[in-house]
Amino acid sequence: MKFLGLGIPELVIILVVVLIIFGPKNLPKLGNALGKGIKGLRKGVESGKEKIDEKFDESEAEKAEQKAAEEAEKTEVEAEAAEVVEEVEAEAEELAADAADAAGAAAEPVKKTVKVKRVVKAQSDEAAE
Repeated sequence: MKFLGLGIPELVIILVVVLIIFGPKNLPKLGNALGKGIKGLRKGVESGKEKIDEKFDESEAEKAEQKAAEEAEKTEVEAEAAEVVEEVEAEAEELAADAADAAGAAAEPVKKTVKVKRVVKAQSDEAAE
C-alpha cells in the first residue's frame, strides 16, 4: 500500500521523526493545527471554484444576451429588407405597366405606317397591272 508515493516503512520513519522533534505533548496541537490548515485550504479551493463558476455563469449570460441582441437585430434587418423588396417589386410592376402602355402607344403609329405602306403597295400594284 502506498500513500503519496511512500510505502508503510517510510511513513513509520516519518512519524517517529515527527514524534521525536515535537514530542508527545505537542503532537495533538500539531495535529489540530494541521487539520485547521487543511480545512482552510479546502474552504479556499471551494470559494475559488464558486467564484469561477459565477464568472462562467455571468459570461454565459452575457453571451446569451449578446446572441439574443444579434438575433433581434437580424430580424429587424430582415424585416427592413422585406419592406424594401416589396417597394422595389411594386415599383417594378408600375414600370412594367408604364412600359407596356408606352409600347402600345408606340406600336400604334408603326401599325398605321405599316397599313399605309400596304395600301400604297396594293394601289401601286393595281396601277401597274
